[in-house]
Order: sequence, then structure tokens, then C-alpha cells
Amino acid sequence: MKKISFLYFILSAFLFTSCVSKKKVIYFQEIDTASTENKSNYEPVIKTDDVLYINVTTLDPKASQPFNIGNSEAGTATNAMQMERSTYLVDNAGTIQFPVLGNLKVSGLNKNQVKEMLYTKISEYAKDPVINLRIVNYKVSVLGEVADPGSYTISSDRITIPEALALAGDMTLFGRRENVLLIRETEGVKTTVRINMTDPNVLNSPYYYLTQNDVLYVEPNKRKIDSTAIGPNILAAISVLGFALTTIILLTQ
Repeated sequence: MKKISFLYFILSAFLFTSCVSKKKVIYFQEIDTASTENKSNYEPVIKTDDVLYINVTTLDPKASQPFNIGNSEAGTATNAMQMERSTYLVDNAGTIQFPVLGNLKVSGLNKNQVKEMLYTKISEYAKDPVINLRIVNYKVSVLGEVADPGSYTISSDRITIPEALALAGDMTLFGRRENVLLIRETEGVKTTVRINMTDPNVLNSPYYYLTQNDVLYVEPNKRKIDSTAIGPNILAAISVLGFALTTIILLTQ
């Protein structure tokens, strides 16, 4: 009986040390008492290496034709082909080469600011132009302890950290929610910041909305690192041993 009690003690200790603290798992803890701000007016800023789709339309199609790439083949091109032809790569100087207007500085501006600039300049040549602009290479990467790591292309103009994690299948129980690493590049300069997803104040963070080409890395917790060092076969053996000990204890009582 003493041997059984000792085995029960060992099993209990193992189970206790394997538990994950509630405070390390739950997102946005105590959010009901936290003060949050509305950041719904967030606008992404255009960066170097962004690919912009720009299309200009006017009441008179001939007036807008010089401002659209590939319009001469518009009759035979599909929408996808036409959109691809109407894209502009933001170069290292932060500029695009736009028909008729030449070099335009767009990096550091948001979409609305670029559209206003184009409207003003094109209005000198065509009446009441309508500008359609999209960032077509908007993507984020989510790595580490998530269910489905990878790069994700975003169809809208903005995405939040929780939305990016959701695209990647959410963090596993082995992910460090209080220490998510964000890597961001702006004008060729990389910056890093740590995000605590258990803190409701993350909703007020200037990093809550991700910008194009941001990288999120979810670090593994100590339990996952230790399990990697031990090896999956040993962990499986421990699980089987735990089940066997539980069965013995139940049958001998």
C-alpha cells in the first residue's frame, strides 16, 4: 500500500507540474474593467515595395485612358489581367512612375492622401476623375506556436493582431501569449516589439493594427521547450505510465 501511495504521489506531482496556468492562456484578461479606445479610423501607410493597383475613370473614357496602364488592350483582357497591368511598385525612393504625371512620392502617405494627390493632379487634364486605389500585396506572416503558421494575403486594407492569429488557427496551448513578438519594417528599418495578448490594454496599442508585411512570432513556453528536449517518445511513455498508475490505484482501492 505504501508503494501505491508513493506512485500516486509521483503521478499527482507530474500532473500538477504539467498544468498550464489560467493567467497564461486567456486573452484580454479583466477586459470589462479596462479602458479601451475606438481605433476604427486606422489607415495603413504605403511603404517601399508595396504594389498599388490604381485605376482612373472619368465620364469620358478617352479622358482617363492616358492615366491607365494597358488600357489599349482593355477590350480583350480579363479583370485579373487588367488589374495586374494597372499595378505600380513603390521603389526604394518611395515613388511610383505614373503615366503623364511622372514620379510621384507615395511612401509615408495613406490611401486617401494618395487619392487626393492624384485627383488634384489629374484634374488639370481630365474633369472629375474617380480614383480607385488598393494595396494588392498586403500580407502578414504568423510563425511559431500557432495551429497553421504561414503568410496570409489580406483582401481588406487592415487587419488586427487577433484576426491574424485567427487566420493562423490561433495560438496553441504551448504559445506564450504574454510575449508575442512583432517584427515590422518601415523605410528599410526593422523594429521589434513585444505584445502581451493577455493584457486588455493591447486594444489601445499602436501595434494592434498590423501593417503590410508584418511578422508575428509566437514563442513556445517552457513546457514545450522542455518537451522538445525530452523527446516525443519519452512523453508518450510518461503518458502511458500515468494511465497505468491511475488504473492500478483505482483497482487496488
